[in-house]
Amino acid sequence: MIEQRRDFLRKACAPVVMTVLGIPMIEACSTEEVEDSAMGATPLTPSEPLILNISEGDLSALKTVGGWINYTAKDLLMVRIDQATIRVFNNRCPHQGARDQWTFDGSSFTCTNHNNSYENSCSGQLQCYNASLDGDVLTITP
Repeated sequence: MIEQRRDFLRKACAPVVMTVLGIPMIEACSTEEVEDSAMGATPLTPSEPLILNISEGDLSALKTVGGWINYTAKDLLMVRIDQATIRVFNNRCPHQGARDQWTFDGSSFTCTNHNNSYENSCSGQLQCYNASLDGDVLTITP
């Protein structure tokens, strides 16, 4: 009787564990790319710059040094470094491609999907765009 139980558990445990944990685990670690258009955002195009007025709406967070925003309409992370500098990054996490799941601690962005952190430096792993500031007008070029 005990031997039959052990034999049953040996045969049944692996499929049960894969059924319960396997699919969610595989999906969570998937490297499948999600099209930007499927997410509703309009990403930057290489042919034309994006011009934004930082005194409007949610972008006003960029008027103060240390202010930051996850600008989901264009899939961008933006942070005000000093009076003359705003750094602009693609908001796609380099680890697994998650978007729109960011926190900022003043020096680095953390993707809350897997808790990976990235410096607010253009020499780091986040894709950085060229940005110039003229008064309240921010011009971003891919």
